[in-house]
Amino acid sequence: MAMVVAKQLKKTYRSGDIDVQAIQGVDFTIQPASFVSFVGPSGSGKSTLLNMIGCLDPPTAGSLQVVGKDISNLNRQQAAKFRGEHIGFVFQDFNLIPVLTVFENVEYPLQMVQNWPREKRRKRVQELLEAVGMGDQGHKFPSQISGGQKQRVAVARALVTNASLVLADEPTANLDSTTANHVIELMKKMRDEFGTTFIFSTHDPRVVNNAETIFTLEDGKLLQGKGGNHV
Repeated sequence: MAMVVAKQLKKTYRSGDIDVQAIQGVDFTIQPASFVSFVGPSGSGKSTLLNMIGCLDPPTAGSLQVVGKDISNLNRQQAAKFRGEHIGFVFQDFNLIPVLTVFENVEYPLQMVQNWPREKRRKRVQELLEAVGMGDQGHKFPSQISGGQKQRVAVARALVTNASLVLADEPTANLDSTTANHVIELMKKMRDEFGTTFIFSTHDPRVVNNAETIFTLEDGKLLQGKGGNHV
């Protein structure tokens, strides 16, 4: 079963009296356990596509299946439930909660979204922190760790709920080259260990060069690229 299938997917925004076509009837398929990049200039539609796949923004037209479920017409409550069960997010500014420790940041989705019992939560969080090389840093606060370490924590948080799909919006934008390469390698390791699909929206050639499938966007349309199914 494909992880993501989009058919004639469209997204139109209203800006004053003008309809802006952010995504214009795209078709693509993303397979499980793959490393995928959406690339293109600013305004090409990369973040819009990620937001639709992540159930943050509904399509205007067309169909979108994620993990075998048509998510095109979910209401807000259904979308939130689906995100909590299937999708993790990694952001360029990390989005860690500053008043929570590293451990508590990773634990947060299990407590607030999935309501796991305490002992099960703590075991899972420690496993993920160990997996991303942060097992002995759980007591620290985000202000006490480096940018690369913050992104490692963000990857652990994205995976802690057993998400089958992780969406990463410019995850290396605020990292130096060495740290960015370490984070990319970490994500590939997580993909290999857990079978997670990673989908990136990025300008970073380091991310693009590691992608097995590249979808190139321009003005909301898909152009031909490496490895994927295109219009």
